[in-house]
Amino acid sequence: MEAKVSKKKTLKTQIQKLGTSLSGMIMPNIAAIIAWGLVTAIFMAAGWFPNKQIATLITPMLNYMIPLLIAYVGGRMVYEERGAVVGAIAVMGVIVGAKVPMFLGAMIMGPLGGWCIKKFDQMFQDKIKSGFEMIYNNFSSGILGMILAIFGVFVINPLVTAGSTIMSKGVDWIISVHMLPLANILIEPAKVLFLNNAIGNGILVPLGIQQAAQSGKSVLFLLESNPGPGLGILLAFMLFGKGAAKASAPGAALIEFFGGIHEIYFPYVLMKPALIFAAIAGGVSGTFTFSLLDTGVKAAASPGSIIAILLMTPKGNYLKILAGVLVAAIVSFIVAALILKADKSDGKAEDELAEKQAQMSQMKAESKGAAPVAGQSAEKAVQEYADVKRIIFACDAGMGSSAMGASLLRDKVKKAGITDIPVTNTAISRLKDEDGLLVITQEELADRALQKTPNAMHIAVDNFLSSPKYDQVVLNLKALTQLNPEKQIQKKNEEKPTKNQRLAEIDYAAVTEVDFIHHDQREGSATMAASLFKDRLKKVGKQVPVKNLGINELEDSKQHLVIVTPEAEKNLKLRYTEVQVVTVKNLLEADEYRYIVERLA
Repeated sequence: MEAKVSKKKTLKTQIQKLGTSLSGMIMPNIAAIIAWGLVTAIFMAAGWFPNKQIATLITPMLNYMIPLLIAYVGGRMVYEERGAVVGAIAVMGVIVGAKVPMFLGAMIMGPLGGWCIKKFDQMFQDKIKSGFEMIYNNFSSGILGMILAIFGVFVINPLVTAGSTIMSKGVDWIISVHMLPLANILIEPAKVLFLNNAIGNGILVPLGIQQAAQSGKSVLFLLESNPGPGLGILLAFMLFGKGAAKASAPGAALIEFFGGIHEIYFPYVLMKPALIFAAIAGGVSGTFTFSLLDTGVKAAASPGSIIAILLMTPKGNYLKILAGVLVAAIVSFIVAALILKADKSDGKAEDELAEKQAQMSQMKAESKGAAPVAGQSAEKAVQEYADVKRIIFACDAGMGSSAMGASLLRDKVKKAGITDIPVTNTAISRLKDEDGLLVITQEELADRALQKTPNAMHIAVDNFLSSPKYDQVVLNLKALTQLNPEKQIQKKNEEKPTKNQRLAEIDYAAVTEVDFIHHDQREGSATMAASLFKDRLKKVGKQVPVKNLGINELEDSKQHLVIVTPEAEKNLKLRYTEVQVVTVKNLLEADEYRYIVERLA
């Protein structure tokens, strides 16, 4: 039985990972899609303020700008900036001559370009002689990008064009036979399982843009982003809920409807799983209303806020859109109210249920080393936080609920007087394993976060917006100053370290790569410095890789020893917190190099 459950969980994790990859290419480009939608809605011939000259932006933005951005992000997900550039070059072969917007082609060619240049570098980059790095980097990316672009013209373009045509006709047929509302039977449960970004941005948005390009609007944008079903459930809790759920429902409803963060109502559904039928009923009825009234929006409404939806609504469709949202809210409210009224438990029992869920999350976190086990002393529990240097909230897309959770904890940490631990948020796909990291994520996403950062400390919460674990984190961090008063006093009184002290503080055993950072127009100096330093290492028989990089090309890890000039040091420390830094006055010749070479492995 245990094996079966584990296999099921693994499959779910894999599906979420695939969905995150698709969503990860679309999500950073939502602003570009919104820009295209606004230009279309306002300045096209049937728009609010028709303007023939401005309307010339519509087609190039749709056919070139958005696919290029998607491919760029897709390549960057695989292999940072080099992958991004090759992915963008490669997708041009799919775009040119295409009769449909090549979003699907961009989602193929972007990651493919990143993967190809990554494998190419793994085979040849270490074999390049000193001083020839720039030639290799530029020409390898350019030649490989050219080959992939040609491959796209003759292979991927015809395949994607045929696939897009088939999918487009399939969607049109489903709409024509009024079966589109049935899609919400799958969409609503998938949202609660945190696949909402994958479905909305990875599947529906690309198809919706293609449909909107042909007919001026698309109902597909509304299938996942309609705030009506969630609003109805939260309104039912306001009137018929019990205990803490009832008390928190009004605030949650405002955030869900106007803020567009749908994740906030997921814990209410998970608390009473029967409420998934309310969400399905609301989604189906809302989509049926949109289809019946033949309405839709111009572009993606992200986040799924009523404000974003109305901004993307084409002229003359406002009442139709509001009708669909209202019908969805009313139907989900009625179904949820019936379920809640049939519940015979009292408010205390419901609060106990929430308490048990929190306890279960705590137990799961403890089993993974994320929190102290029962029976530990308070001092030992606090010491678990002694190595925490950074706190990251991680969710599926790295926006929305995780940003709000990070904001809440950041405020608590600031009020507690803890100023040396930054609190940020990101997508799970962008997490990087490092020491001193505390990752806070939702229970449903805990397994994926653990896979990405096995060496980090992990805490799983039911709801980013209200968790008692935040107070515990702050208390433990605050208690460190009481358990180690001498250390804190020493930290406040220590003088600025000398050059020799800074060199001695470097953890040379952890260094696996030495990087020279070029600043402004000094790329040539950094290239030469890297070459000379590599020669120093070879003379003593050491094989540590030495690279010349731009300031944005680094990986934030203590495994990187970065050598910079004072001019570049400030910008470097603004961007990175984990890399180990040595500042020298002259990149080509510095007294520090002999000391560093002697201590590198």
